[in-house]
Amino acid sequence: MATMKANHGSESSPLRWWIGLALSSIFTLAYFLAPLYTLSSVLMLVCRWPSLPSAVVFSLPLIISALIPPIASPWVLKNLAPMLDYFEYEQIIESSPVDVRANMINGKNYILAVQPHGVLSFCAICSAVYTDKEFQGTIPTGVASALLSTPILKHVMGVFYLISASKPSLKKQFKLGGIQGSVVLYVGGMAELFLSSVEEETLYLKKRKGFIKLALQEGVDVVPLYLFGNTTVLSVLKTGALANLSRKLQVSLTYFWGRWGLPIPRDEKLLYVGGQPLGLPKIENPSQEEIDKWHQKYCDEVTRLFDSYKEKVPAYKHKKLVII
Repeated sequence: MATMKANHGSESSPLRWWIGLALSSIFTLAYFLAPLYTLSSVLMLVCRWPSLPSAVVFSLPLIISALIPPIASPWVLKNLAPMLDYFEYEQIIESSPVDVRANMINGKNYILAVQPHGVLSFCAICSAVYTDKEFQGTIPTGVASALLSTPILKHVMGVFYLISASKPSLKKQFKLGGIQGSVVLYVGGMAELFLSSVEEETLYLKKRKGFIKLALQEGVDVVPLYLFGNTTVLSVLKTGALANLSRKLQVSLTYFWGRWGLPIPRDEKLLYVGGQPLGLPKIENPSQEEIDKWHQKYCDEVTRLFDSYKEKVPAYKHKKLVII
């Protein structure tokens, strides 16, 4: 099976490494500090402390962010290139027998089904930075509505082009066709954030069949993507009130850490693997048997990608995949 490969980081300069660390830390620090800033702003406004004008000035970025929708920015993506070297990013795309990218350019659209989630999908961020110009900032990622409504975070992550992962929103996007009519979906969602460990990569997948049903109904094929390293660059606190809130809102609000015990991602290797489309037909009213059949094929393909490429990533060589 033919593949397209890209590799970064083997000859990275120390300066570029530090720039990559700083750029990647912007996203983690935003996730870490935004909830604290939001809470502080609300308390200051409610209590009018130290005075109402001072509280308004302090809260102004929050207020502006709440009023303005997120904006995709290919220009920002171009300037994040040092992150590719910081993480030693590698990309493998299986291009035979079906060349998915060529098909998208020619008007066919896909659901790009991604796993695992992780605290932040740094592997997907690197892919958005590295990808060809026609794909950069043009394929939306479906996310929980809570993220699209969260000030500050919605703008930090919004540069990657976010849309609601709701069924009406996805169906509207599919009508565009081609590259813009394709959508990235994190199948396991935030539930996967609290499952993986050093020994196992655990995917929350057995009950996630809605995307298969939608794909069959809309006649949109599904392409499995596996992002190695998403769950290793950051560790996460898996218990407590914030963890429970994260699960409920489908937004990462729990405490996490990486390099030096701080909310700074580790510079571990990231590997993006794009598989082959499943070949789904269009079935307006699929039976449960048909949904189960194609869902199982998706699970099998995800397993194949994991087993075929895990040896390329040091942290994954001895890991096993568990699907729950």
